Amino acid sequence: MNHDHALVVFSGGQDSTTCLYWAKKHFAHVHALCFRYGQKHEREVDLARAIAARAEVDFREMSVPLIGQLGHNALTDPALTMDEAKPADSYPNTFVPGRNLFFLSIAAVHARELGCHHLVTGVSQTDYSGYPDCRDAFVKSLNVTLNLAMDEQFVIHTPLMWLDKAQTWALADELGILELVRRETLTCYNGIPGDGCGHCPACRLRSEGLKKYLASKK
Repeated sequence: MNHDHALVVFSGGQDSTTCLYWAKKHFAHVHALCFRYGQKHEREVDLARAIAARAEVDFREMSVPLIGQLGHNALTDPALTMDEAKPADSYPNTFVPGRNLFFLSIAAVHARELGCHHLVTGVSQTDYSGYPDCRDAFVKSLNVTLNLAMDEQFVIHTPLMWLDKAQTWALADELGILELVRRETLTCYNGIPGDGCGHCPACRLRSEGLKKYLASKK
């Protein structure tokens, strides 16, 4: 396995773009893997491809519609109205069950074919929005499972795991990509790049983090 190669699970959003450039800083060769899983905001895939080209990294797109078909959620089902806030007794309906489980498992198989054992994902327990598959315990557990399943020694890197959104913006600034992330990524659940729609949960989290970071620089 080549320790110079890393594969980034890449959506073209704020977090994964920050992770892409983090990987470029730490590894000689970076690959980006993007998924179409039936998400309503599929424009993110086109933006991801453009960002990967700008970053001069290998880009591959995979279609995995089964992920969006397995359960009902507001990101893949047009009939569902998106939760504006996390329900008190449940997960937000923007939670796509199994998404990170499938993404990382598929990424590991693809990485194995590339001779690569470093995987990078932008999940964060600090700002995880109530999604259980963004927690550190899940990632560590899956890392062990993938190693056992394929008799390999994968390492899943989570550069943002303990960062809030303000700190994620700070990392993007440190990497020299703050304006790229601010203007060209797509985090919005309604599929609007840059500052997005301004009212979905992802946009609010992103905006509040940016305000906090910019205020800290004054």
